[in-house]
Amino acid sequence: MGKQLEQGDIDALFAAAGANAAAQAASEGDAAPPEQYNFSRAGQISNEQMRAISTVNDLFARNLMHTLGAWLRTPLRIKLVAGEQLPFKEFLERLSIHTFVCSLRLEPLGAVGLLELELAISSSVIDVLLGGVGKAWPVRELTDIEEAILTSVMQLVVQELNLAWQAVGLEFVFEKRETEAAVARMMTPGERTLCVSFEARMPEAQGVINLCLPAVVLNAILRRLIAEGDRPRRRSKEAHMRMRDLLGQVKVGTLLQFPQMRLRASDIAALVPGMVLRLPLPKTSAAELRVGNLQLASAYPVRTGEHRGAQFEDEAMSSHYIGQSLSRPADNLAMSVN
Repeated sequence: MGKQLEQGDIDALFAAAGANAAAQAASEGDAAPPEQYNFSRAGQISNEQMRAISTVNDLFARNLMHTLGAWLRTPLRIKLVAGEQLPFKEFLERLSIHTFVCSLRLEPLGAVGLLELELAISSSVIDVLLGGVGKAWPVRELTDIEEAILTSVMQLVVQELNLAWQAVGLEFVFEKRETEAAVARMMTPGERTLCVSFEARMPEAQGVINLCLPAVVLNAILRRLIAEGDRPRRRSKEAHMRMRDLLGQVKVGTLLQFPQMRLRASDIAALVPGMVLRLPLPKTSAAELRVGNLQLASAYPVRTGEHRGAQFEDEAMSSHYIGQSLSRPADNLAMSVN
């Protein structure tokens, strides 16, 4: 038969077990306690991530300033003014009564963001695109034509967003303009968002461009953004082609310069307006074609249509002409003094 424990024996066993547990806890007192997860900080963006975001958005602001300014053909200044985390309900409270808000689909995250353009600056943009000088008019609801114009402007803004964020694989897809009621249903009121504000200035008006993105879904992208920031930058194929196109539109000073020659000082001193000074050079002498004060090639002065030009001495380039203000071919090259 098994031994039956008395109440005193049972109390002694529980006391011994309690003493062992206390001793084990004391021996582990120096160990770090397990970290507790705070669900209220879900979606919180770190300071390092905010710095990476500011770098990308500053690049976006500069590119948009040049692209949109060239499209509008008017002075335009765009700069990053703020980037902060706030609940979605606070973003809604900042929206103006009359504003232009469109929805953006974030791929491949499958999330939705918002892009706002204040009508204070929109009116000036519309006036320029309709042939005006960019005057601002009182804030009011947009007509169908004005809304179509602003839609094309916002699509241009989204293109620049894609160029700035493409290094981390984030794509913005423009969807449509949203009503105030539809905007309020995009996210839950307490959802944490990243709100980035840009100031846009034109000669007659100024306003704000706001970008609102859900912070929770950006965490993976932001980690990749920080990792990319530590690597050497590589230009994308689109950026490379865009750079080539922009450089192709640059104008540089071009000159067809005669080779060195010797002239008598008395001939130069005798020059008067209307006199032609004959140069000691045969017409077969090639001149130096200089671009930006650097010698590009040897060329001959020619005429192409109503323009004067330079024909390259190299046979492979002989069919190309560069317009210059040069004298027509003659038996001898001459310089006219006016």
